Amino acid sequence: MAEKALKQPDLFVWTGTDKRGVKVKGQTRGSNPSLIRADLRKQGINPLKVRKQSNLFKKTEKKTIIPKDIAVFFRQLSTMMAAGVPLVQSFEIIGRGHENAGMRELLLKIKADVESGTTLSESLAKHPYHFDALVVSLVNAGEQAGVLEALLDNIATYKEKTEALKAKIKKALFYPTAVIIVAFIVTAILLIFVVPQFEQLFNNFGADLPAFTRVVVNMSEFMQAYWWLVFGILIGTGVGFIQGKRRSRRFARMLDRTVLKIPIVGPIMHKAAVARFARTLSTMFTAGVPLVEALESVAGATGNVVYSDATLMIRDSVATGQQLQFAMSQTGLFPNMVEQMVAIGEESGALDSMLSKVADFFEQEVDDAVDALSSLLEPLIMSILGILIGGLVVAMYLPIFKMGAAI
Repeated sequence: MAEKALKQPDLFVWTGTDKRGVKVKGQTRGSNPSLIRADLRKQGINPLKVRKQSNLFKKTEKKTIIPKDIAVFFRQLSTMMAAGVPLVQSFEIIGRGHENAGMRELLLKIKADVESGTTLSESLAKHPYHFDALVVSLVNAGEQAGVLEALLDNIATYKEKTEALKAKIKKALFYPTAVIIVAFIVTAILLIFVVPQFEQLFNNFGADLPAFTRVVVNMSEFMQAYWWLVFGILIGTGVGFIQGKRRSRRFARMLDRTVLKIPIVGPIMHKAAVARFARTLSTMFTAGVPLVEALESVAGATGNVVYSDATLMIRDSVATGQQLQFAMSQTGLFPNMVEQMVAIGEESGALDSMLSKVADFFEQEVDDAVDALSSLLEPLIMSILGILIGGLVVAMYLPIFKMGAAI
């Protein structure tokens, strides 16, 4: 029975006219053409032609679920529940109509669980890879307080803001990383394939090469003999860093601490961590989650081990009766403005609102910093590439210039 419920409906292509007589067309999933026609008439569309999508032109469906898919799902679910659509029916509508086959299967599994009497939070908890403990905790709080609709809207906003912040960080790191990789590949190609051609020409000169040219030639000979070793070390180092960060919290702490100290990039990472801290704590506090329990979830959402450890320290201090603002000041990681905003929020009883304002401010700061970083890096990277490639070219032509001067 469960397998039948999860079976993917067929895709139908239809054409028709709306109430104004304008021709419209689209695609809808369903069991048969008659149901599709009936559904279209309910929407005010007069169906003219409904046919099943041919498998010959069917595209390979996407099955990988990304965080953005989860964020969009929560926004859709929040909107439908706000419109009065029952929870099970909302899952049916979103799941059946989703373009991502993996997401469609996931949502229909959750729908089947909810239909069997399982709570939404328990159903989501069965899929920890897509719904973390923080989201499950928020949904559970909404169910317990009878305000699930409002909590879903908060979760949707939280997910959207978090994904937007991640995109900004990736944007800040992608450009310089990509340029460095391209520069290394181009340099390796020149050393392995181009420089040897000049070396053969230089051997015919029978004269001593300039020191700079000799250095480049030696580098070329090394790359020709051990290119596999160089690439192997670089790839192994990259994989080692990734695995080390995943498996060793101590290594991850050292790496994150180092990143926070890097000029230009470090301040962006600081602001991003503060924004995540404030956004997550604001969302949890709004949901009515106790502060100590909320800080437990916030620790895993900061995106930085240094801030995660600091959040756990704050949690322990708050658990002993200290004020949040004082506990934050002891870590030495939060700007004075953030501490003052938290203090005002605690005194006025509007901590969630103040934290939301802090998150908005620092998210905008990250956005501005990323734009400034891109503008700063462009001429810097072009200069480095110019020196690197230009240096190789000059090294190759120095012997020719030397011969010309001697003649």
